[in-house]
Amino acid sequence: MPTGVALRDVRQQLFDAAERVLLRAGPTALTSRAVTAEAGCAKGVLHRHFADFDDFLAELVRRRIAALEAWGATMRETAGSGPVDENIADALAGVFDPVGLGLISLIIARDDVRARLSRDGRPPGLPLLAEATAVLAAYLTAEQAEHRVPAGADVPTLALTLVGTAHLVFADRERTPPGPAATRALVASLLRTAAS
Repeated sequence: MPTGVALRDVRQQLFDAAERVLLRAGPTALTSRAVTAEAGCAKGVLHRHFADFDDFLAELVRRRIAALEAWGATMRETAGSGPVDENIADALAGVFDPVGLGLISLIIARDDVRARLSRDGRPPGLPLLAEATAVLAAYLTAEQAEHRVPAGADVPTLALTLVGTAHLVFADRERTPPGPAATRALVASLLRTAAS
């Protein structure tokens, strides 16, 4: 990039570029060079805004977690409306979209990124999956208060089961990811099991 050309919202451009690289080529292709090339800027631009590439990646994940937590707050506020299985299926589809799956793979593969995220005081477990579990547990608790989830349901275990099962189903590279109807059927089945 020529000197003197101003970049607007460089951090956002870099995050958007990283997501495009993830979508196109997967987490193994996510390098500082790939991100800056995709963003159309010099490699040094990334290092002016972040301590190192792992710092950039941790911030990319933090932004995803913040969006998930905001969505979770909305889900809790609207508890009592819409079908519970559909609400959960929508949340899981958002967590396990292609970018989310790429970030989860990246967190698993990069110890330093995982360690940085764990130092944030986040819930125990794998970052992003742990927050997804916490968001669903809070939503299920809100629905329990509305009498739409059985009072005797073990909400923490149910949330963990929903996230773990969805991760296995969505991350299976041998199969096409489930569509909305299949995801909703899976969630409804797990909810029925919890009710019995």
